[in-house]
Amino acid sequence: MSDNSFVLSVVCADLPDKKAQDLTVVLFGNSSAVGDENALLGKPTADNPDFSMIVPVPQKISGRSLSIISLFDLQDRDRYQDSVDHTIARLVTENKIHAFIFVLQLGKLTDTDKVGLEWLQSKFGEGVLRFVMILFTYEREEDFDTIIDDLKKNPVLVELLRKCGDRYHTCSKNMNNQTEIRKLLEQIDDMVSENNHHCYTANLYNPALQDNRSQQRSLTAYSYQPLKENMDATVGKQTTEKVKVSKTPRIIQAFKSLPHAWNKIKKQNVSGDYTELDNTEDTSDHNEAKEICLGEQKDQLFTRLQLKINQKLQLGDVLQITPQSLCCQEPCSEEELVQTFLQRLLLVDYKARHISIKEEASERDCSQSDSGSEEGDDLFTSFFTEKSTCVSKPTQKHHVHSMDVQMAVFHCSDSFLKQLIVTKLSQCQYALPLLVPNPFTGKIEFPLWTFRQIRKSWKSTTSGKACNKTKAIYKAETPMAFFFRFGSISSSKSQLINNLINERHNTFFHRDCPGSVGDRLLMDGVVEITWYLPSGKNTDHFTDCIAFCNLHGDADAHEKQLEILTEMSSVNVVVVGDTGNMPKNNILQKLFRDSKPLVCLFCEDASNDIAAKNQKYRIGLKNRNKSDVSQYLTKTIQECFSKSRSNFSLEKLAHNKKITIDENSVSECQKGKDAAMQIMALVEGMELFNIKEAYLPCQGELWQEWCQRKKELHRLQGPNIEIQKCEKEHKMKTVRLQQHKSGPSQLMKQFIQTLKSLTKNEKCYFLKWLGILLDNSTTDELCAIRQVYDETWSKVLDLKAQGDKSEQMKLAQTRLEEISKKLTAASIGLEHILREMGQIYEAYKTVQLGKKDSTLPRIAAEIMLSGQPLELMDGDTSHVALDWVSAVLDELIKTLGDQRVFVLSVLGIQSSGKSTMLNAMFGLQFAVSAGRCTKGAFMQLVKVSEEMKEELKFDYICVVDTEGLQALESPGLSTRQQDNGLATFVVGLGNMTLINVFGENQAEMQDILQIVVQAFMRMKKVRLNPSCLFVHQNVGDVTAGEKNMEGRKRLMDKLDKMTKLAAKEEECSATCFSDIITFDVRKDVWYFAQLWEGSPPMAPPNPPYCENIQELKRDIVSEISKSRGVKLSEFKANFSSLWNALLDENFVFSFRNTLEIALYRKLEHKYSKWTWSLRSAILTIENKLHNRVTNENSSKIDKKDIMESIKETKDEVDASVKMFFEEDQDKDILVQWQEKFQRKIEEVFSELVEGTKRKLDEVIRLKIAREKVDREKKAYECKLFELSKELASSLKCKETEEGALEMEFEDVWSKWVTKLTPDTPSLGEINIWGDVTEILSESYEPKLVYQRQSQSAYKGMDVLGDYSVYAVPKTQKDSGQEYVQSTTGGAEDGGHTTPSIFGRVVKDKNRDLSKEYSRSNTFTADDNHSVSALVRKTAKAIKAELQKVPIAERGYSRIYIPEIITSVKQKVKAYETGTAMFTLRKEFTVDLCLYVCNFAAEQFAEQHKEFKEAYDVRLYLERQRPQYLNIFKNYCSGATSTAVFGQLLVDTLEPSILQAAYDQTAIDLSEKMKRDVPAFSGNRSNLEKHILTALAEEESFENYLEYIKNPREHFRHFIREKVDGYIFQENSLMVLEIIKSNISSKGKCVMDAVNEATKETNDSSGDVDMWLQHVSQKLQDELQFKETSCPEKKEVTDLDFLREVVSKGLTGIIPNLSYSFHSISDLKWEKFRKKPDEILIEHLCRCCWAQCPFCNAICTNTMEDHTGDHSVRFHRNCGINGWSFMYTNDLGIEFCTTLVSSDLHFRANGKVLVFKEYRTAGGEYARWNISPDNSEMPYWKWFVYRFKEDLQKHYKKKFNKNGEIPEEWRHCTKDKAIESLKEL
Repeated sequence: MSDNSFVLSVVCADLPDKKAQDLTVVLFGNSSAVGDENALLGKPTADNPDFSMIVPVPQKISGRSLSIISLFDLQDRDRYQDSVDHTIARLVTENKIHAFIFVLQLGKLTDTDKVGLEWLQSKFGEGVLRFVMILFTYEREEDFDTIIDDLKKNPVLVELLRKCGDRYHTCSKNMNNQTEIRKLLEQIDDMVSENNHHCYTANLYNPALQDNRSQQRSLTAYSYQPLKENMDATVGKQTTEKVKVSKTPRIIQAFKSLPHAWNKIKKQNVSGDYTELDNTEDTSDHNEAKEICLGEQKDQLFTRLQLKINQKLQLGDVLQITPQSLCCQEPCSEEELVQTFLQRLLLVDYKARHISIKEEASERDCSQSDSGSEEGDDLFTSFFTEKSTCVSKPTQKHHVHSMDVQMAVFHCSDSFLKQLIVTKLSQCQYALPLLVPNPFTGKIEFPLWTFRQIRKSWKSTTSGKACNKTKAIYKAETPMAFFFRFGSISSSKSQLINNLINERHNTFFHRDCPGSVGDRLLMDGVVEITWYLPSGKNTDHFTDCIAFCNLHGDADAHEKQLEILTEMSSVNVVVVGDTGNMPKNNILQKLFRDSKPLVCLFCEDASNDIAAKNQKYRIGLKNRNKSDVSQYLTKTIQECFSKSRSNFSLEKLAHNKKITIDENSVSECQKGKDAAMQIMALVEGMELFNIKEAYLPCQGELWQEWCQRKKELHRLQGPNIEIQKCEKEHKMKTVRLQQHKSGPSQLMKQFIQTLKSLTKNEKCYFLKWLGILLDNSTTDELCAIRQVYDETWSKVLDLKAQGDKSEQMKLAQTRLEEISKKLTAASIGLEHILREMGQIYEAYKTVQLGKKDSTLPRIAAEIMLSGQPLELMDGDTSHVALDWVSAVLDELIKTLGDQRVFVLSVLGIQSSGKSTMLNAMFGLQFAVSAGRCTKGAFMQLVKVSEEMKEELKFDYICVVDTEGLQALESPGLSTRQQDNGLATFVVGLGNMTLINVFGENQAEMQDILQIVVQAFMRMKKVRLNPSCLFVHQNVGDVTAGEKNMEGRKRLMDKLDKMTKLAAKEEECSATCFSDIITFDVRKDVWYFAQLWEGSPPMAPPNPPYCENIQELKRDIVSEISKSRGVKLSEFKANFSSLWNALLDENFVFSFRNTLEIALYRKLEHKYSKWTWSLRSAILTIENKLHNRVTNENSSKIDKKDIMESIKETKDEVDASVKMFFEEDQDKDILVQWQEKFQRKIEEVFSELVEGTKRKLDEVIRLKIAREKVDREKKAYECKLFELSKELASSLKCKETEEGALEMEFEDVWSKWVTKLTPDTPSLGEINIWGDVTEILSESYEPKLVYQRQSQSAYKGMDVLGDYSVYAVPKTQKDSGQEYVQSTTGGAEDGGHTTPSIFGRVVKDKNRDLSKEYSRSNTFTADDNHSVSALVRKTAKAIKAELQKVPIAERGYSRIYIPEIITSVKQKVKAYETGTAMFTLRKEFTVDLCLYVCNFAAEQFAEQHKEFKEAYDVRLYLERQRPQYLNIFKNYCSGATSTAVFGQLLVDTLEPSILQAAYDQTAIDLSEKMKRDVPAFSGNRSNLEKHILTALAEEESFENYLEYIKNPREHFRHFIREKVDGYIFQENSLMVLEIIKSNISSKGKCVMDAVNEATKETNDSSGDVDMWLQHVSQKLQDELQFKETSCPEKKEVTDLDFLREVVSKGLTGIIPNLSYSFHSISDLKWEKFRKKPDEILIEHLCRCCWAQCPFCNAICTNTMEDHTGDHSVRFHRNCGINGWSFMYTNDLGIEFCTTLVSSDLHFRANGKVLVFKEYRTAGGEYARWNISPDNSEMPYWKWFVYRFKEDLQKHYKKKFNKNGEIPEEWRHCTKDKAIESLKEL
């Protein structure tokens, strides 16, 4: 087939208008595989047998409409490459193909067939395979089944099937079998379904073209250039010749005669698919077509880049952490171009323009002329003379031009992203888009908004003197050189400009840059601008800042841009190619006539340089050295600038009406600008130094004074600490009042109101504008001040170097400090306005007494979310506005939810590139450059994308940037202590800290490493576990692995050395860095290349540096995935804890991990629930087993029985514990306590089991001990039964009234009992107090004993405030515990003085300090405390001894009293032996004996009562009288033995049912109270809060005393009172319902047992004994039931009747028992075997009862005998515990949490100790952890003030002098006191 026929066939394919077909199928392969008369293909056309190959043939087969396209044998035509490609392109354009059928003949697989699929992929791309199916054809029926054999023996065929997804079908060659064809269509339908009904279309074909076509075309066979290449000469082609069509004009005419086809061809030329036709005809039509083509190309460009002009890219989406942001790898696909470009640009990597694209197949198909037959010389000649021909395939797409990527992204970005893009381009030292034609509207746009944030610094040189300048670039007025060209040029204009600016960097993109391709769509008409910035050195090309503008494309086509910029330029530079038409160029003529300098560069001119008189210069470029050209051009431009006075600025350009300003076209931007301008109008004309004072008054001197007072408040020393504290707090409040009074200034009011009224986007614009305008208003003046500062600082250094200490040196230093203050005052930015908001908020909160107004914090949170950093620490004062930051974080949590964040902080010396690194890594906006160093600490949130959240388990990365260590701006403040504090703060905040080390200065490195090591050491001591990475910046050769390993080793050595030094300072045992933090020097140390590639200000960032940033970011994110991070609420708590601890001098001593405290409380609450579950279950089990051992004769309870019974509950508790520790969101912190709590639960469980067994064993033991008595009782009961029956028989015949019967019975009852028990003594009453008095009188005077007993003083022995009345001094030696009062004469004696608690203590080097205080014979507070401890310990020991006294089985005996008294005497004597200073009066011993005998008597009386009830037979029988009276009456009435026995059973069961109901009610009530009563529903701390509230409401000093001195007893009293109130007052009706319900429940159990026993006994033909046995067995765990003693039991034979009697009796007694509870007074408390209050006391009071040795506060640990230190949330005033000043009666008012942070002294155990070292006192002092804390509760201040007189009376001391109560304490009202308890 001829080439012409192919082209014509393509045209003809478009002629008919075809209907849409159901299926379009392409058949390809070898035509021999189908028959001549093929039903599917039809007959070929006679005129053109090949026509059918490309025209879809409509067919109607099996009721389906098909379009069949035959491509048989087309692969054999590959030598007609162009024609084949045209054919395929045409088909794909016109059709939507459902299936490709690869036709193969069975048994005849040809070589062409074997590569058929490869050919198909080469033409249609790899994606075509999912549309392919193999069709095997056969000639004979017998060949039908040979497919299996073919597959077995032909692996090539198997591989073909595999590539097609094993899709195949078999049919005859003629395809005339309808069944086969129908099945084929079904398989095609299945394949279409698998492809989601997608077709193969041009969308799939075009990418395949890009991958497969060659780069060139054969010039001999229709080698037309793509239309675009001739339409735009700026693509860099260096030839101006027209490409002409060389053949077949008839074909062209044929195309033109078919408009539809012609338009198609033109459209396809846009992508270079087809050839350009003769462009000399129809010029106007051609231009119009050209515009259409370009428009379509642009559309296609945006589609290829997956961009939509109407869906702008958002800044927030670009900045979030995504998988793509971590993997900017090259080469990338077209779809990844935009993302890769943006991510590289964020990294400030100037290689963002050099992104390579993946090449999936060869894109070059170069072939030489066929010389295969040539040999020898002919081949040699041909090789060197014949030009190779590169055939450009029509299916090929050009790569996307790098600048098209940049501009496409620019056009599709929102305003804020555009601004960021341009800012980053500027940092990359790239030219910026100045005038940009809109690719869709054609309007010329000036993106002024994008320039607003760009600031440039340079050094201008005038008369040899350099001057520093910093300006916002849009305000900079500079000379401007404008470059443009006419026509096509052989030299690159952009490259020429680059050589003038920075020959080593491609500021302007040019044709030889990587990424430059032939097609460039979006750059024509774009004007780019850059500025040359001199450095003040001799190497500068220009001495001042110069703007260079570059118009891309032919200037002839962009007259508007040319006109605007030629008018505004200082010099115009035109590059000319072909000079033939230049004389006719009107624009050039105009420029030549203009007075403005004009430089003409001629590409094809080799003549010498000519300078005309009218500032017109001619420079030839041909055959010229580029360096020489640049040098001469630079000199020429300098000369032009010297003669031209016009300056250019972006603001001037914005006044041009011919262009569209982006700011003006966005209404939100205008509103934001107008609002910002209104604020700036307020400060207009003001001196810069006065603005803060006038409009930001709260953060000036007032704020600094407040910060100073706050620091002093945490470091109080000397006497009267509480007075000092109140004074400081008063001054702080006064400052706040002044701040509040000055109130929001007009500026702040307007600022706040503006933020309230604007929409979200308007706020963002407003904040941006305000920041921009503020910076610009201060830039010039700040620059001048900094220059003066630098000069003065240099002068100071020179004087120091000379060793000058003269007045001149002092004046210079004073001048330097003044300039520093001036610099601070003149610095005004958005951060200062936000800081003022914080101060306004804190002042309001203080003045309004804690009232919260969330308006300002909410505004600040919104500002932060818009991208502005939140200031955490004020850099001017190095202080934290804690309330403000906490409030903002609260609002942030409300807005976002309590999101989980990973905190990344950075630490390093000043100007080491910390902020630059963070900005590049995350695209943030922290202040950078030496002119705007970070001061203080700021945080920003970086969002994690949804797809990354699954991997990281975080919502945000919280980035914390900090000011540098060793800052130079304020040398007076930049102390080592401040650096240590900042490092501790930063390291503590971060989950990971980047330690930024800069340069090779070993001294600086050593300083920062020591600070860092010390910070991490502190973290370890307070159980915080951050990680760290060391980033070593500005390293020259970062590729040298050996050097890096050596550097790592040196760093590790230094860290270990610094660890040893820091360990001495922090009193830590660490010897190497790995002891304090997990650190791998091989992977946790990073070496970064230097930031700049060259010398600033013109140097771009170094690409290796950017690569290092990306690698570090990837590593950080990888480490993040292994961390738990923190919630925002946890971050807030940790922030507060760190800052409060830093305010104190000793961080480790002061730090309180708020998060851990909160979690520990949560754990304690859960622990209380777990132990209650076990206790509640064991109570039920104990009840059941108690009943069992009481009922059974030979019952023994094993431990395993109890454990088996509680196993289910124990398993549930264990599962709950495991779930809590494994699934709680804070499991990583909780794990440290898991083992301890699990062990404690096991201990509680074992203790409960052991305790239950012990109680049951005691019941069994007592039961055995009482067997004799029980047998006697049983015998007496039988005898009384017989006597009652006999009496009834004797009276049966007489008619006697019931009253008479009772009298008759009463007459004989006493006689019976007396007669039966003649030898059984009756147990009389006991007189314990009589025995106590008598026995005490044997040792002491009776008068004294009676006197002490009658005075009742002994009853308060445990809470006595002053025991001095009992003491008799015997020596002058000191032994005690006392505040140390100041003494005089220290200076006079010449002794060395050290601080004491209230003055100075004399300390001579020859005398021991403790001996100085041994002269007093005063009964000290320590003595008082020790005597009090003696009382408590004695009482505790006696109570323990009382538990061993066997009164329950032996009864009370007076011999127990002498044993108690003797024990007391021995303890008192032992105490006196150990006390060298005094003895105790006998009154003390008597009172102590009476005190312990008091509670012993109560216990003895109660136990003796139980003994009497168990062992007094007469008493027992007397209680049985009603029962026997009933028996007597029943017999009198003629009842049968069965009825009597049944009634006897009912009478026996009645008290048992009632007792069982009481036992169950106790458990039910305790369970309900534990749940319902707030005081009981938590842990011990919660209970204490309610106790303190109750005490405050009662205002009973006696109750307070009991709580302070004997807290455990007071807790018991409180629980009892609460239980009494709950049961007898608040919920009496509910309690009655519970016991009635339990009575009914137990009654039902008995009824069920009787019914079941009767049935089982009858079924077994058993007797009454069996019946009783069954009943007992069923009730053994429910209630106490024994077989009743009844002599006539054997007469009972009718068990059914017995059941009826019992049932009837029960039916009567159950309601009666319930009715007996008319009111709560009917509830008998003594009937509870285990009372509800005792159950709750046992649960709630099993905890630690250790008391602070200073203030008596109770340890809040829930566990008894816990490990670790005792601690309490809030301590009290030490005076509450009776502490006073030595040698005086002045009570102390200090809180021990304040004292332990001071250097004051106290006395204990004969030593004088500093409060800071209180643990060295040993004993109980050593086990207490008392953290310095100024947040004591107002509660105890109120208590001291309210009960001042009572305390003075109780302790017989006064709150005087050093102990005077501050007047401010009177403001602590009871309501405030109770409110403060919420913090517990």
